[in-house]
Amino acid sequence: MWSGIGPTFTPVNVRMKFLDLSLPDPAENLALDEALLLAAEDGTAGEVLRLWESPDYAVVVGAGGSVTIDVNLPACAADGIPILRRASGGGTVVIGPGCLCFAVVLRMDRDPAMGTIASSARYVMDRVLEAVRPFAAEATVEAISDLAVDGQKFSGSAQQRKRRFILHHGTLLCGFDLSRVSRYLNPPERQPAYRHNRLHGEFVTVLPTDPATVGKRLVAAWQTEGDYGPFSAEMVRILVAEKYGRDEWIRRR
Repeated sequence: MWSGIGPTFTPVNVRMKFLDLSLPDPAENLALDEALLLAAEDGTAGEVLRLWESPDYAVVVGAGGSVTIDVNLPACAADGIPILRRASGGGTVVIGPGCLCFAVVLRMDRDPAMGTIASSARYVMDRVLEAVRPFAAEATVEAISDLAVDGQKFSGSAQQRKRRFILHHGTLLCGFDLSRVSRYLNPPERQPAYRHNRLHGEFVTVLPTDPATVGKRLVAAWQTEGDYGPFSAEMVRILVAEKYGRDEWIRRR
């Protein structure tokens, strides 16, 4: 249950719903992740696992990231690659075909681990790690919320936190064209220690499987029960109009 001074932890019957939905526009997909969090926070919905895959390539900068530093702007302009900004932290990524995006909206009172970013990230990534074990037996959690094999990263994630719920979302590279990362991204402004200043082509790898197979494993790991009800298309529209589709938001840094 929830008290006015913070979460108290009692046994709760948490039923996580599943949403398998990829919208046609990358900005709409980012907005939908936040819309799911807002719906949970205002009490009109609850916990959910969402899986999606962008049909087109796009660059997504973290909330505090720098477009001018992290992004190869001439290459993106030449190829018509949109540049977006999400509302969670973390580094800049390239999404598109072969990049499975996952999002979980979780109750703060589901587990004491939800209390901090580090512990809640580990809580989530342990389940994601369980899902990818058949394809990456030696994978480890690095830098709070990355997954890597032999020091090569194939998954990154970040959080947006509210009072009663958190959104933890990330990417899993499954057959992704890694040349896109090297082409569209510059060396990052900030990097985890385990990267050791390696270039993108030396640092990033892919899982030897496809997004659909990994998606099934994620559903099993989270033990979802039933499908998520209708989402608020109006909230998605508002978030795109007021945030995700605006240059003032995207190019603010």
